[in-house]
Amino acid sequence: MKDFDKLTPKEIVHELDKFIVGQREAKKAVAIAIRNRIRRQKLPEQWKKEITPKNILMIGPTGVGKTEIARRLAQLSGSPFLKVEATRFTEVGYVGKNVDSMIRELVEISVNMVKQRKMKKVEERAKVNVEERILDALLPSRKKTQIPFANIFGMQPEKVQSIEESENLSAKREELRQKLRKGELDNDEIEIEIETSNTPIGFIGLPEMEDIGMDLSNVLGNIFPKQRKKRKMKISDAKKILLPIEEEKLIDMDETIQEALEIAQNRGIIFIDEMDKIAAKTSGSGQDVSRQGVQRDLLPIVEGTTITTKYGPVRTDFILFIAAGAFHVSKPSDLIPELQGRFPIRVELEPLTEEDFVRILVEPENALTKQYQALLYTEGVQLEFSMEGINEIAKVSYRLNQKLENIGARRLYTVIEKILEDVLFEAPEISEKVIIDDKFVTERLKDIIEDEDLTSYIL
Repeated sequence: MKDFDKLTPKEIVHELDKFIVGQREAKKAVAIAIRNRIRRQKLPEQWKKEITPKNILMIGPTGVGKTEIARRLAQLSGSPFLKVEATRFTEVGYVGKNVDSMIRELVEISVNMVKQRKMKKVEERAKVNVEERILDALLPSRKKTQIPFANIFGMQPEKVQSIEESENLSAKREELRQKLRKGELDNDEIEIEIETSNTPIGFIGLPEMEDIGMDLSNVLGNIFPKQRKKRKMKISDAKKILLPIEEEKLIDMDETIQEALEIAQNRGIIFIDEMDKIAAKTSGSGQDVSRQGVQRDLLPIVEGTTITTKYGPVRTDFILFIAAGAFHVSKPSDLIPELQGRFPIRVELEPLTEEDFVRILVEPENALTKQYQALLYTEGVQLEFSMEGINEIAKVSYRLNQKLENIGARRLYTVIEKILEDVLFEAPEISEKVIIDDKFVTERLKDIIEDEDLTSYIL
């Protein structure tokens, strides 16, 4: 795939089609929004400051692909992505958890994302350093440490090993290096020193300060240096543990943090789910007050403000917010007018049909049928879904959604899991190929579907 910044909105939709069936309007809206970001980056500074993202409100029942569209878009564009439920902020008391915490979490995700990318670049250099540390543990130097002032008492140890001893040590080290690279020493045990970070000094009873993540041990770094612990382990385990430690030593954390803040501010995507649950009614009392309180706390963040994080201040003006909700009971117009105005683009996602279910089972790169085939193939079981079988699964799932609660594509999970229950349980003893046709599906589900009480519990 070519560079994301060169993808047109049509090509972005095409990429999303590989994972999500239907919902063209929603895909079109997010593709335009993300493309406008790329266009904005090419503008002069005076225009960049003026153009803010047009936030999106997705309206549609559960399980139709709202979250998946936003998540796949973030993966495609390499943007830091955070999903939060709006109801999480109403859990305790008036507002519960500080709404600002979503920005701090996004920044944390962005820092980790940039850090992982930079660590990947220095991986080869870090592997060499890991190798040296393991060799040091396998073959400690015989050079003795000088003892200060020991000459006064005539106790100074003999200085160093001879040239011959030094050459023998180098030859032995080189021999061990070759064995280490071939993996011949992976099961040998060694004792190595591992650096451990100090535990942050928190603020009990002050969640706002915990969110900011103030770490006094960083401020007092000289007083509280990193602790070192000696641990015995296999060389194969030591390689895994030491690699990220050595990679981190090779990257510039100040540069990483600055880059991460820049990415979070200009490319971050926050998906706010269950927006319909905080849409306040006209009564203005009881739980509605709490809901309206959350809306009012969300407003400045979506409008654009500066949030303090442990990595530095972050502006939210250019973060893309995608809100979503079923809006069965409430309507988008129940949101406070100011918040409505901050989500100018609205797209309605269509409920899934029987044909959509068939496509979901066949077309996406990560289709459920392909997932189960891959899982069972690890144990030598060949699983095959006939077209008749797929049609029957889609038909049953669609009818159950009509009859019970409509949970969209998630119904396919419960139905397929029930159909394959015995196959999954008996593998790997099953040696022959297993074909899932319409008869197989009907046999497994017949009794459950006929008993309505059982259906509502199991499917």
